[in-house]
Amino acid sequence: MSDLFTGIAEKVKAQNPAIVFPEGTDERIIEAAVRLKSDGVLTPVMVGSREAIEAKAAEIGQDVSGLEIFDPETYEQFEELVDAFVERRKGKATAEDARQILKQPNYFGTMLVHLGKAHGLVSGAAHSTGDTVRPALQIIKTKEGVKKTSGVFVMVKGEERYIFGDCAINIAPDSSDLAETAIEAAKTARVFDINPKVAMLSFSTKGSAKSEETQRVSDAVQIAKEREPELLLDGEFQFDAAFVPSVAQKKAPDSPLKGEANVFVFPSLEAGNIGYKIAQRLGNYDAIGPILQGLNKPVNDLSRGCNVEDVYKLALITAMQGLD
Repeated sequence: MSDLFTGIAEKVKAQNPAIVFPEGTDERIIEAAVRLKSDGVLTPVMVGSREAIEAKAAEIGQDVSGLEIFDPETYEQFEELVDAFVERRKGKATAEDARQILKQPNYFGTMLVHLGKAHGLVSGAAHSTGDTVRPALQIIKTKEGVKKTSGVFVMVKGEERYIFGDCAINIAPDSSDLAETAIEAAKTARVFDINPKVAMLSFSTKGSAKSEETQRVSDAVQIAKEREPELLLDGEFQFDAAFVPSVAQKKAPDSPLKGEANVFVFPSLEAGNIGYKIAQRLGNYDAIGPILQGLNKPVNDLSRGCNVEDVYKLALITAMQGLD
């Protein structure tokens, strides 16, 4: 692993938090969970039928006898989860509704996190982003002052590390949404010992083009600066002006970023999703995430194309987010 993840593992190991994996019969989840347990960095909590999980593990040559396995069908404190869900949904679900909903692994796992029975949750290997995010928004909810969650990636190659967002959640963010993503992305950067230098991206640099789209980003810059005046943030920037000092000197000589940005806020989900995949596939960066920002407790979403290493690393990040 890179130094980033070695350092995260050391910090996480000291507290040994519990991380829930709702997709307990997925081969990649099983293998990563066994590794995490064997390495002693955190306590994996698998959701599903013990018989089914053990059968799948045996099929792929893994021993899950040391893992915690919670089955919604037999969980002794299930009614506690039902009561808490009814309370959390504030009249939107009856107890009978809750019993049915909480049989779904993502809802069950999210309630474990909400009630403090685990520190965080990792899902998405076999579920859509919506299936992972929806229970989190209904149960864990966003922090006070945060209107929307957003999804960022930590892009890692050797000693290089950057934050890209929003690449997962909000399709067409307005100026306020972009400002919020930027502020939360800076907080995420600090979790991973990145001193945030935030660039708000566009196809224009400092008014070189004028359109509704560029104005939206320019307005977001002003909103973010008003909310967090101490944050090193600027825009709107084309990517080269944000990242290449020589280009920044020509296109934005007065910017405090000086072409040294390490947190990049894309103007739309379309741009963000394309951008991180280009960096991943052409630039050979590891793309870890999406990491969901702005929630009261950490819930993170895997890609359905993930591998075991992706699961392992996102579990470490999730545990890191939940540390005291």
